[in-house]
Amino acid sequence: MDIDLKPFFKKYEDLSSMADKVFEKVKKEFPECVKCKAECSDCCHALFDLTLIEALCISFHFYKNYKGEKRTKLIDKASRADRKIYKLKKKAYKDLESGKNETEILMEMAKEKVRCPLLNSNDMCDLYHNRPITCRLYGIPTSIRGIGHTCGISGFKEGQSYPTVNLDKIQTKLYEISDELAQALKTKYSKLGEMLVPLSMAILTEYSEEYLGVNTQEDETVGEKK
Repeated sequence: MDIDLKPFFKKYEDLSSMADKVFEKVKKEFPECVKCKAECSDCCHALFDLTLIEALCISFHFYKNYKGEKRTKLIDKASRADRKIYKLKKKAYKDLESGKNETEILMEMAKEKVRCPLLNSNDMCDLYHNRPITCRLYGIPTSIRGIGHTCGISGFKEGQSYPTVNLDKIQTKLYEISDELAQALKTKYSKLGEMLVPLSMAILTEYSEEYLGVNTQEDETVGEKK
């Protein structure tokens, strides 16, 4: 691929670093409430999607770090997780079509659990240093569309006031980086920057120029002949 992804990865890594600092700040202020520790995998069963920039970073580091049999086993785990997620999303879509309240559907989806394919047999993340921002903030209070969320294992109590991370703002920033990347790629897919996929699909997908809708020199030559 001709486009250099490093500047976009850097922007994403800076955002991830900021998320880490926020997490550590809240943990320092409320050590009795933040229960995160090694081998605690509650967040590794949560359902959430990745933006384009996140998916590309996960894919890049996955294929960089894992080869051979280990990669094959992880891809197999990702495939199983993806099939389960597909069924859950299909049901949610049918519920929405039938007139069910969207907020209620999202709340129900939040209760669903799917084991992350990167969670190994020791309940540790196989790509910990490159994990998504959602994983980095899990365990401290967050809000989505004005609705507060926190880890069920944490000691944060309902009705009390705590520093809360607005995930909508972070998501907006992720979309901005993704859109910048999509424009730099000069993709033929106008909605590529708005793409959302589960982590399992990010592992399973080969983000080739063809997949990303990048017009190669060969494509342009064929177009000229036509």
